[in-house]
Amino acid sequence: MELEFPEDLRYLDSHEYVRLDGEIATIGISAYAIEQLGDLVFLELPEVGDSLERGSSFGSIESVKAAEDLYPPVSGTVIDRNEAMIETPEVIADDPYGDGWLLKVRVENPDDELEDTMSAQDYRGMLEGEEGI
Repeated sequence: MELEFPEDLRYLDSHEYVRLDGEIATIGISAYAIEQLGDLVFLELPEVGDSLERGSSFGSIESVKAAEDLYPPVSGTVIDRNEAMIETPEVIADDPYGDGWLLKVRVENPDDELEDTMSAQDYRGMLEGEEGI
């Protein structure tokens, strides 16, 4: 998989991303995280209506190699979850920034929510420093 870091996304150092469109945030995991995890076998996500708090785990993703907690880049209320990814998590790798999204969240304060996230350039720089990608 060629590693992509779309410029319209913001990233966490734990490898989640967010695309903010007004007060709606789309959350997923980066292509780098997927590559590191390997073959995905299980995904646990919160229910529609659940509240997320930035910094607190909202679910987990498991592969044949490891299990990792997922952290939201923003706080808000889950308005949609990608049921197809829960049923077949292995397909997240096919399009992590498009059809492979995990959650859609209504954000209460969009202007304040992205302060702890990284630009695509900063995220790539972090990865290059860690892994030499």
